[in-house]
Amino acid sequence: MRHETRPTEHRAALSPRDACRLVGHGVGITVEDSPQRVFPLAEYVAAGCSTAPPGSWVTDCPVEHYVLGLKELPPAPSRLLHRHILFGHAYRGQPGARALLRRFADGGGALLDLECLVDDEGRRIAAFGHWAGYAGAALAVLHHRGVLAAPLARSTRAELDRRLCPPRRPGDVNALVIGAGGRCGLGACEALRTAGIEPTRWTSADTEMPDRSAVLAHDILVNAIGTGVPVPPFLTEDDLDDPGRRLSVVCDVTCDVGTDRNALPVYDHVTDWDRPVDRLRTRPRPLDLIAIDNLPSLLAAEASRAYSAALWPHLLDLGGEESAVWDRCRLAYRSALDAAGHR
Repeated sequence: MRHETRPTEHRAALSPRDACRLVGHGVGITVEDSPQRVFPLAEYVAAGCSTAPPGSWVTDCPVEHYVLGLKELPPAPSRLLHRHILFGHAYRGQPGARALLRRFADGGGALLDLECLVDDEGRRIAAFGHWAGYAGAALAVLHHRGVLAAPLARSTRAELDRRLCPPRRPGDVNALVIGAGGRCGLGACEALRTAGIEPTRWTSADTEMPDRSAVLAHDILVNAIGTGVPVPPFLTEDDLDDPGRRLSVVCDVTCDVGTDRNALPVYDHVTDWDRPVDRLRTRPRPLDLIAIDNLPSLLAAEASRAYSAALWPHLLDLGGEESAVWDRCRLAYRSALDAAGHR
């Protein structure tokens, strides 16, 4: 398991507890040291894992080993020899997708994208969605109250919930969650309820012909819907200038900016932990955007434990000849290579 090179990424794909379970099944695990990972390296050592310096997978990891991570790979090496397990964000035309696939094709490695780790019905087997929605909605509420500090620091669920407690004089705040029936949406709704706000909930049926005037009538919008095909936009540039707009905070959990699936084509870059909020409009009233593409890192311990608990049993099947779950990942990778002209 490699060190995450993004300084604000605190999560781990595998917790020490579940690493211990894998070791108990005879799986050898090496964990790179990482200064920002939420779990101390000593806990992995106690679980029976070997250790290595950050980034040592590049030079010291045998090519037949799998390299497990979460977010983007460092820019070097240019040729990727290993089989990497991570969220590649490379199959939907995202910025940098072709370059990443070229690195795998040139090196002979493979991308086993965690987005493609699905069951027979196409549902994600392991996902951070709940905590992404929870964190995103929580940040939106705190910003609406004017108490969101920057830069943002890693938190715990208990600490965040204390901050979300409804004020003694709660105002008339209404929120809309788009995609309320999915993992992200359910997490967003839970955070809003913790804050004393009962949200309006849109499911996929409500997005077929979205009522943008209804969107504008809310104070807070949390977009938590993920789609595999283009959909009508939930907001347009003209909507932002509507003189009757009440909407003042948008949190885009999906962060599909740069793709044809972007249902919020009113911004062109994500925000980050140092500057979590961008102002989209000052008139007729301020409208601010939160679009952090690794929201679960805010609640790194809770998110990592939940994700790892769902992932680790499938890591046992990595070397198996018959694993439909990993076969789907391999097929998605080969299909992406073909579509990019890299094979």
